[in-house]
Amino acid sequence: MRPDPHLKWTVLAMVLAQLLACWLVRGLAWRWLLFWAYAFGGCVNHSLTLAIHDISHNTAFGTSRAAHNRWFAIFANLPVGVPYAASFKKYHVDHHRYLGGDGLDVDVPTRLEGWLFCTPARKLLWLALQPLFYSLRPLCVNPKALTRMEVFNALVQLAANAAIFALWGLKPMVYLLASTLLGLGLHPISGHFVAEHYMFLKGHETYSYYGPLNWITFNVGYHMEHHDFPSIPGCNLPLVRKIAPEYYDHLPQHHSWVKVLWDFVFEDSLGPYARVKRVCKLAEERL
Repeated sequence: MRPDPHLKWTVLAMVLAQLLACWLVRGLAWRWLLFWAYAFGGCVNHSLTLAIHDISHNTAFGTSRAAHNRWFAIFANLPVGVPYAASFKKYHVDHHRYLGGDGLDVDVPTRLEGWLFCTPARKLLWLALQPLFYSLRPLCVNPKALTRMEVFNALVQLAANAAIFALWGLKPMVYLLASTLLGLGLHPISGHFVAEHYMFLKGHETYSYYGPLNWITFNVGYHMEHHDFPSIPGCNLPLVRKIAPEYYDHLPQHHSWVKVLWDFVFEDSLGPYARVKRVCKLAEERL
């Protein structure tokens, strides 16, 4: 599949924007630093994690240059503050291969999460702590051996963090980490975590979102289209729907991620348990 010719330049601009923001927040009061971390940095860092998602499907440089995609994902990871890209790639393959697979798809919440976060207040807390659950759940559900690319990812990230701290002090690092924690927590863009695979209607486990936030999230909302054609870059997913509307327009869909979050918190039928879970047979690894 032809790569997205604009993706690498968009990511470069976002990384540079966050570096400029790091320089600008050096003298800000803490309350304003946290405000901008949520209002601006949270949008940029969450969008960068979705760029990493797109890049994990080799959409930046194409399938013939897979290594270039891996390295570029690590570059896109820099403003996030914590090494993420290499581990995401390792587990995201299973999400597509074993969607909802018990013990395989780490996107599915654990039994403990379903049992514990079952009231509106607790579900609100669960949404706020999404970065924590997404980072720790793979270690509990489907631990895998550490790879050399993950070590490289961690070393590059630590070097970048150390350079920012040495140049500009503590506040820029707090800004970047707060941007990640707040942007991936209780934030409008985080509605996609819930919108994609939680059963808002019985019998439907994957949903697309056709709202305006697709413009800043690499069209991750076109999720039915993405699971049908995972190698198609996000920039072309609206074209998939346009070409084949008879396959998508009649399906249940979302138009507001904020409403998704509201319904998730206050509807009794929704919660971490509202996911399809299935037993999957492991695919044979072939050389």
